[in-house]
Amino acid sequence: MTQILSPLPGTFYRKPSPDEAPYKSEGDSVAVGDVIGLIEVMKSFHEVRAEAGGTIKSFAVENEDPVTAGQLLAELEG
Repeated sequence: MTQILSPLPGTFYRKPSPDEAPYKSEGDSVAVGDVIGLIEVMKSFHEVRAEAGGTIKSFAVENEDPVTAGQLLAELEG
């Protein structure tokens, strides 16, 4: 099991914009470098990228949830 952690505090977004599909959903395959979400800090958006490949088992936070640095965002299997 691999964990994807928040690199910084802010608001986590699973979608690039409100009317678009999520970057990744549970059960989706993820390759190294794939974007799984965004962290917004003071109107700046930072991509959260997977550092390992696998399949998304679960997200630990919902779209638009506040997060802290080092907080678990998602878990990967494989």
